[in-house]
Amino acid sequence: MPTNRLITALLLLLLPLTGSAQNLSQSQVDRFMSLPQSQQEQLAQQYGVDIDQLRQRNSGGDSSLEKPDAPVVQPTKSKNGNGDAESENDKANEKARKADKSDALNAFGYDLFKGEPSTFAPVTEVPVPTGYIIGTGDTIQLQLYGKKTGQYNLTVGRDGTIAIPEIGPFSVAGLSFNELRNEIQKMVTDRFIGVESSVRLGELRSMRVFVLGEARNPGAYTVSSLSTLTNALFVSGGIQKTGSLRRIQHKRDGEVIGTFDLYDLLLEGDSSDDARLQAGDVIFIPPVGKRVSVGGEVRRPARYELRGETTLESVIALAGGMTEQAYPKRVRIERINDDFLRMLGEVDASQPKGMNAPVQAGDHIRIPSIADVTGQYVELKGAVTRSGRFAWMPGMRLSSLIANLGTDLDEAADHTAALLIRRDPETDLIAAHFINPRAVVENPGSDADPELQEKDRILFFADLAKADLPAAAYEEAETNGEDRTLVQRMDQLASNNELSDEQAKRWNELKQWRREQMMGNVIQRLRKESTPNQPAPVAAISGEVRYPGSYPITQERSLSNLLKLAGGLKDGASLEEAEVSRLKRDDQGDGSRVIRTLDVTPLANDRTIDDFHLQSRDRVQIKSIPAFNENRTVTLGGEIRFPGTYSLRKGESLEEVVERAGGLTQYAFPEGAVFTRESLKERERKRLREAEEKLQGRLLGQQIQGEDFTNQKQGQQQTRELLDRISEARAVGRMVIDLKRALRDPDYQSIRLQDGDSLTVPEQPQSVSVLGEVQFPTSHLHDQGLTLNDYIERSGGPNSQADEDRVYIIRANGSVSLPNRSNWFASNRTQLSPGDTVVMPLDVDQLSQLQLWTDVSQIIYQMSLGAAAIDGL
Repeated sequence: MPTNRLITALLLLLLPLTGSAQNLSQSQVDRFMSLPQSQQEQLAQQYGVDIDQLRQRNSGGDSSLEKPDAPVVQPTKSKNGNGDAESENDKANEKARKADKSDALNAFGYDLFKGEPSTFAPVTEVPVPTGYIIGTGDTIQLQLYGKKTGQYNLTVGRDGTIAIPEIGPFSVAGLSFNELRNEIQKMVTDRFIGVESSVRLGELRSMRVFVLGEARNPGAYTVSSLSTLTNALFVSGGIQKTGSLRRIQHKRDGEVIGTFDLYDLLLEGDSSDDARLQAGDVIFIPPVGKRVSVGGEVRRPARYELRGETTLESVIALAGGMTEQAYPKRVRIERINDDFLRMLGEVDASQPKGMNAPVQAGDHIRIPSIADVTGQYVELKGAVTRSGRFAWMPGMRLSSLIANLGTDLDEAADHTAALLIRRDPETDLIAAHFINPRAVVENPGSDADPELQEKDRILFFADLAKADLPAAAYEEAETNGEDRTLVQRMDQLASNNELSDEQAKRWNELKQWRREQMMGNVIQRLRKESTPNQPAPVAAISGEVRYPGSYPITQERSLSNLLKLAGGLKDGASLEEAEVSRLKRDDQGDGSRVIRTLDVTPLANDRTIDDFHLQSRDRVQIKSIPAFNENRTVTLGGEIRFPGTYSLRKGESLEEVVERAGGLTQYAFPEGAVFTRESLKERERKRLREAEEKLQGRLLGQQIQGEDFTNQKQGQQQTRELLDRISEARAVGRMVIDLKRALRDPDYQSIRLQDGDSLTVPEQPQSVSVLGEVQFPTSHLHDQGLTLNDYIERSGGPNSQADEDRVYIIRANGSVSLPNRSNWFASNRTQLSPGDTVVMPLDVDQLSQLQLWTDVSQIIYQMSLGAAAIDGL
């Protein structure tokens, strides 16, 4: 049954419970689907709505379109019990075959016919050949000059004649244009003395031809009498990829009078076989013939139709020959043999014997590329202005490539640490060497300027502290090094399209030059080359360094080099003690960690620790100065003698900080102090989100229940207003305290401060505010003799939507008093103090027992008053 009817039926079943029922509009369904899943399920259960049907309706589905009786095809099971008949090897082979470039090649020549064809294509832009045969419908232009002048357009009639003035009928059908011209000129000369003639062809006749077979749009076409085979093919839209380009047949009166090879026109520009058509001619396109694929390093990779090409040389010639990057010594030919198995062979196309290798239909021929540069080079990578491979010469040093830090390195390059990766040609193992780029430039030819070997790779890293990043990147990140938060923030800006194209491009470069990115493959290879007797030379460093992580152990095995690769020490590092965790194995082969402490003061002064050398799997921990990174603060504002932001000692209390700030002024109103805390602010935000979700659910519930129209509309409007107020509410994080007792009473619980706490002490107030469902919400000058009822009456009294039994008071300190429930109040003759606020709530009994109204509105009033107290100072 359609969705609307199903929902209506479900709601009718609820009629005894809800009193009425109505169909859900699309907007109601949309609002329902926007709720969290838990709310959806709760509402669906409460009101008996099929949640699956609502989701199906929202996605545009209709259960009436389902066909449960349709047959289901089960996968064929192989003998080994697997659900797929193909073995894993078959799948792998098929994947490798599809990855071959030749398999994705297009058939050659068919792109010639791209574009929309027309039903008629007059050919008027070419000169009429002398051998053109005159026929019915042609127009002959005759011009006489001399003693007699005249210009005549003579059309060949159905009987094949033209009527020449003062001469009479003359049969011209079947004559060539040259014959026609000669005959008319002789006739005019014989009939008229002193008169010459000029004969030209005017508008030519049209004719119908047929394009059949594997044409894209087979059928009959009207073409010009000058049209050729290719003209008709273009008119018909060309040839399908199942049709032959090399055996196009030209038929007349049921006989094949010619064959056209379109490859001659495409590859050699030869149109000699592009014959002219006559009325009734048929162009027949047979199915495509045998094909081979030629890919790789040829000038025109494609699939080619064969017509007499039987050797590898002839097929490569079809593809335009090999490129300069081709490696002809190992040409691969993939072929299906007589047993229908795919076989792979190789031939040497650099030799005549290889070029004469036979080819067959279905062959996949691939010409490989020559290898990249294999020797005589060194490579610079990373934060350099000119990266890539450079010619290597014996005895050359790094300073010949990096001679100036400002011009040869990127502006964000690290000038103190780089890494040289060297491969041993005998063992093929790699090793890492530390390089100081600044020392290379300042001391060329010294030990700091290494002599390079063939295939050396030098990695230069980016220092994000030197990079010119957008200011927005530092909003939540440290600026003194590559903090992960900085990287995450930049990635977030990029994903949100908050970076310009130039900034995004620059950030992608810097990310590629990060240590973690550049050394990943190096560390991975070192670990793959490791053996039990030769573990991977990799160590890790963490703590107070700028770039913590894993690094190759350089050949010097120096802790100083590891520290420089990690960007050096942060300013909060403790020099007196660092910790090294080292893996040790006992005689039984069991491993355990041994901890050693080091004094790293020499490292801070760019010296080495002589008696310490790194080993594989070492973990170095640089400790931080205790409490160095702590920056705990509390903000005091308002009626404080010396307001401001104060540093906070661990365990310090509110009264101690207020005392440091000089205490309260004589105008302070401690009863109205607003104390806020970040953790409470986050809790308030969560309560607001929960309240908003509940209200959205209640609002949709009212619509589903179908209450009395008037009450329903009124309740929905009030709920929407409350939702708007929730979205505009600002979390304050206020905690109710008695500041006067906190500062003076030793028995009052001490308030231990946390980072981010704030205390705002207002000035002595003189007013009492009345808010909520009263006629004129406003503030009144405090009068000691006025009661709660007096203030309400001065605001015009309750309105028609007020709930007088639930009136409450928000005291200046943020606490809430309930006059009709508290032990301090026996009636509404309650005395109020300056700074108090009276709240007259909405009568929730008029709004479908929406008790949530009371809870949420109280939260909003409390936060609003707290925020107003802070903002008013």
